[in-house]
Amino acid sequence: MMRWLIALILILLAACAPTPRALTVSAAANLQPAFAEIGAQFERQTGARVIFNFGATGQLAQQIAQGAPVDLFAAADRATIDDLAARGFIMPDTVQVYARGQIVLYARKDAALPSLADLARPEIKRIAIANPAIAPYGVAARAALQNAGVWSTVQPKIVIAENIQQTQQYADTGNVDAAIIARSLALDAKGRWSPIPENLYQPIDQALGVVKGAPNERDARAFAAFVTSPSGRAVLSKYGYGLPDER
Repeated sequence: MMRWLIALILILLAACAPTPRALTVSAAANLQPAFAEIGAQFERQTGARVIFNFGATGQLAQQIAQGAPVDLFAAADRATIDDLAARGFIMPDTVQVYARGQIVLYARKDAALPSLADLARPEIKRIAIANPAIAPYGVAARAALQNAGVWSTVQPKIVIAENIQQTQQYADTGNVDAAIIARSLALDAKGRWSPIPENLYQPIDQALGVVKGAPNERDARAFAAFVTSPSGRAVLSKYGYGLPDER
């Protein structure tokens, strides 16, 4: 009898226990390795659970504009956040640049790593970039190829990926001979890579903001502050991001 009573008490206590707060963060695909680490640290310090939705910046912005229940948006550029703020979807006082990204030329570990000039060679058949229509890293990749003087030759070889993570996957699986991806992903991958000169594309300044009407505004503001705190910046630096005050 006593066992059943103890079991009943434990069940009732479990039912009454508060559910951990859940913060929903939509984040550009290049952030996956860094934000997984930052999110884990934030959860340990605050007790709030972080749910990430990674994808192409343009697609995530569209979801927010259509009313997706998102608390915080970390984009791969500044323009998208500014646009959403101007349209009333992001709280203007929360907008801030938190990192500067870079692009690299990437190939799987067992493949030769070409240079940008090599991409024009006939033996290079397929080159992956993220979709420039929705992914700022795709815009940077296209600009780098144009400014390197090889775009007209390589354009027929271009394979468009939905986001920067898929771009890397195309290279890792051998579906393309090379890819242009985020340095943050290359540092967390097993393939070969080399940096693309930053004078070949516009700076990739990445901004974030709290979504207007966010269900968890307080936690969203706290997460934004954590990203730009010394702890958050240390993680971003570890994954190859430049920091706003370094420029």
